[in-house]
Amino acid sequence: MGLIKEFKEFAVRGSVLDMAIGIIIGGAFSLIVRSLIDDIVMPIIGLAGKAEFQNLYFGLTENVRVGVTNYENANNGAPMPLEEARDLGPVFAYGNFITILINFLILAFIVFVMVKLVNQAKKRFEEEKMAEPAKAPAADVVLLGEIRDLLRQQTLNQD
Repeated sequence: MGLIKEFKEFAVRGSVLDMAIGIIIGGAFSLIVRSLIDDIVMPIIGLAGKAEFQNLYFGLTENVRVGVTNYENANNGAPMPLEEARDLGPVFAYGNFITILINFLILAFIVFVMVKLVNQAKKRFEEEKMAEPAKAPAADVVLLGEIRDLLRQQTLNQD
C-alpha cells in the first residue's frame, strides 16, 4: 500500500505535471517544425538546387545501384524513392541527413530565440519589481514605531 501512496504523491507533484505538459507541447511543437521544414523550407531549397533532398542518396551495393537504374529507366528518369532503395539494400542517404540537420538548426534557433525572449521578459519583470516604490507602512505600524521610540527616549532620559 505504501508504494501506491508514494507513486500518487510523485505523480501529482508539480514538477512531474510540468514535465508532462512540456513533453506534450514539445511533441506538438515538433510537428509544427517538421511541417515547416518539409512543406516550406525544403521545397524552396529543392528549387534552388533542383533536387528533392530526402531522396538524395547513392546505393552502396551493386544490387541497389542496378535496381535504382532500372527504376529510373522504367519511370522516365524519375528517381527511386529512398524507402524503396532501402528495401533493395544499404544506401548512403545524405539528402535525408541534410534535411534532419536543417531541421535541427531551425529548431535550435527557435529554442534559442524563445529562451532569449523569456530571459528578457524575466529581466524586465525584475527591473519593474525593483523600480516599484516601497509601500508606506500601515498606520498602526507607524504608531507602534513612534511608541517604541518614545519609550526608548524616556528610558534613556531616566538614566
